[in-house]
Amino acid sequence: MPYDPLTDEQREIRDLVRQLARERIAPRAAEIDETHEFPWDVVELFRDHELFGLYFEEEFGGTGTGALLSLVAIEEVSKVCATSGLILAVQELGSLGVKLAGSQEQKERYLPRLASGEWLCAYALTESGSGSDSAAMRSTARRDGDTYVLNGSKRFITNAGVAQLYTVFAKTDSDAGHAGISAFVVEADAPGFEVARVEPKMGIKGSTTGELVFEECRVPAENLLAEEGEGFKIAMQILDRSRPGVAAQGLGIAQGATDYALEYAKTRETMGKPIAQHQLVAAMLADMETKCEAARGLLYKFGQAVDEGVDGLELTKLSAMTKLYCTDVAMEVTTDAVQVLGGYGYIQEYPLERMMRDAKITQIYEGTNQIQRLVIAREMLKEQRAFLLAGVS
Repeated sequence: MPYDPLTDEQREIRDLVRQLARERIAPRAAEIDETHEFPWDVVELFRDHELFGLYFEEEFGGTGTGALLSLVAIEEVSKVCATSGLILAVQELGSLGVKLAGSQEQKERYLPRLASGEWLCAYALTESGSGSDSAAMRSTARRDGDTYVLNGSKRFITNAGVAQLYTVFAKTDSDAGHAGISAFVVEADAPGFEVARVEPKMGIKGSTTGELVFEECRVPAENLLAEEGEGFKIAMQILDRSRPGVAAQGLGIAQGATDYALEYAKTRETMGKPIAQHQLVAAMLADMETKCEAARGLLYKFGQAVDEGVDGLELTKLSAMTKLYCTDVAMEVTTDAVQVLGGYGYIQEYPLERMMRDAKITQIYEGTNQIQRLVIAREMLKEQRAFLLAGVS
């Protein structure tokens, strides 16, 4: 049995999401990948069943059911369609700036629309010349009366063109490095804002990934999140909480690939018996299942930690470990699943080649796994463990 710390109420919601994924989303997954079209019908499905509300408190129209259940929902949807799972994950990513740093007025203005799914949202930090090195960003924001004027561009932004609200980071002090970054919420119809292009991609093809351009884009001064210069801190707080959404996507892909490969291996026969009974194939399946279960333990531990109020450096390290392990597992497991199917795994008639393509991006976005390793090691170096070595010579 998979690790399951959920309450009975949470299991009911998980089972609903699982049923919707299998019955309504799975039949669409190949078409979404083939057409590269954003699946508005899936968004409508999420709206109808109030799944966007999983990411929000009751005060703002959400379910208030916590972080763990929201991660489980992403996992369940991603088992059948990574693009659709990403829609849920980005609704959390794009809204966290307002949740964590927004004023009460900003929360009341935006969060109910996001909780209902009326509006989709996006997170705009990365630029063509600054991904992991956010201090190198070149986008600027200058105060002009009761507005800020934004200039610059953002690259590789998920939900570009379909979001109605963007959390955007720009330099209010170009000479101050990280301390010069500020955060803003920008509505899609802001004058001077446009989506310049949408990228063709290897995987998650139904999700829009685009370039945003700001040319003398005027944003009301009240759309500043917190204070000037607080942007980098806000961005890192957001990523600490949102990266496990990508981890949940990765785990879902991995578990979906494992389940599919297992069923195939039970029925595909060579040398007079199912290939699942051949030791080398059986060993691959065993490793795939073990990796998924280990990844689930980390993911659910993170969700429980957030629900229990864990914060600060402890959450930073756990978030990085969760994202790192779950997404590395996604790539390893989908590669092995393709191998289990052999030539059939490599053709589009079967879903595993899509899962393998979708898995790759999980190791890259919301902080590359190389960066996650640096974060984990940095936090380890701050810890005091000498007492564990007491008496050892």
